Amino acid sequence: MPLSPQRHLAVSATLLTALVAGLAPAATAHAAPAAPATAPAAAPSPAPDLEGVDRALRDAMAQGAPGAMARLTGPGWVQSRTEGVRDRTSGAAMDTKARFRIGSVTKTFSSVVLLQLVDEGKLELDAPVNRYLPGLLPDDRITVRHLLSHRSGLADYTEAMFEHTVPGFEAVRNRVFSHQELVDLSLKEPRTTEPGAAYKYSNTNFVVVGMLIEKLTGRPVAKEYDRRIIKRLGLRNTSYVHPDTRIKGLHVRGYLHPDEAGAPLVDSTEQTVSWAQSAGAMISNPADLNTFMSALLRGRLLSPRMLEAMTTVTPTDATNTRFYGLGLRRYYLSCGTSVYGHTGTVQGFYTYAFTTRDGRRSLAALANTSNRGVANTALGGTLEAAFCGKKPAAAGGKATAAARGFAVAPAEADLPERG
Repeated sequence: MPLSPQRHLAVSATLLTALVAGLAPAATAHAAPAAPATAPAAAPSPAPDLEGVDRALRDAMAQGAPGAMARLTGPGWVQSRTEGVRDRTSGAAMDTKARFRIGSVTKTFSSVVLLQLVDEGKLELDAPVNRYLPGLLPDDRITVRHLLSHRSGLADYTEAMFEHTVPGFEAVRNRVFSHQELVDLSLKEPRTTEPGAAYKYSNTNFVVVGMLIEKLTGRPVAKEYDRRIIKRLGLRNTSYVHPDTRIKGLHVRGYLHPDEAGAPLVDSTEQTVSWAQSAGAMISNPADLNTFMSALLRGRLLSPRMLEAMTTVTPTDATNTRFYGLGLRRYYLSCGTSVYGHTGTVQGFYTYAFTTRDGRRSLAALANTSNRGVANTALGGTLEAAFCGKKPAAAGGKATAAARGFAVAPAEADLPERG
């Protein structure tokens, strides 16, 4: 369905990326592309540009976020930066110890669990989903790998659900969906591609991943996240509380921008996130996200074979700087560094959680707003500052567009409210 004119303006920055999908033949859909021919040689990691991180956080606030924060880690050091407030009513300052909804970063947790099950021989990546969930999908060609790489062609039910941002949210804020109900919403829509033909982001894929996890283990996804990841890594501030609406303890409040220009922000903190579940309903904080992403890329959660599968990527747009593997994004930054992780969007929260391939340097960043694509793009500027360091200044003291790199392009974040 077409977006309203106001919503189109609000999401134009992120929509551009989503519309330019990279095509690949079905037979080679999971082959890794060559690095860009013009890529600069990799260099030793520079010191993070903390002023640049601060600037990106302030830019996110200038674009409508009440507050923003980032936590950076490297060998022997941690840096935390905050701007603005985590609660507009109390005026409480943003705090990097606070929990928040991480949206689609949940997809990386779900992928880890499913890939562990592959290692345990409980399923095969290139087997049809219908082998494990008989009759669920209308096409036996859709494989487990297609789900994890967003190449199934299953429509994203959230596009219709949140065509009108605030009314759509209020309609589902306290609702509890079954997995089957969400899949049925997707199947009412036309398929977007042939299985394996092209990348097309869809929350439906990871709802089905959640169904696979529960079918193969006989336990709720919450139990599997907890025993396979959360307890193993000691993530004290990470949880999956669906369908509880609360974020317990110290937390950030999220604020949703309405489609109508000038309309007041909507406090969207309390909700079931049942519309997303295993696609986007987890809660965490920056320290836990740093730990999770670093541990994942260091091989603490997956076998070398499965980690290789997860980090084998294909392009998602025409810039050849953004890629997707199995529940994992890869961004190619202007300094030649590639970082791996995921973005997250859920009503009131934008999240970035990324690390280097060796897991030695990581970043977790948050802005407490959504349906505001320009704020999300601004927050994405923390990546260049954190991983590439200070940029050379051009004449007049302004950084060149090439030097600003990732921050001047639309951040490859999910469309608002898509998880």
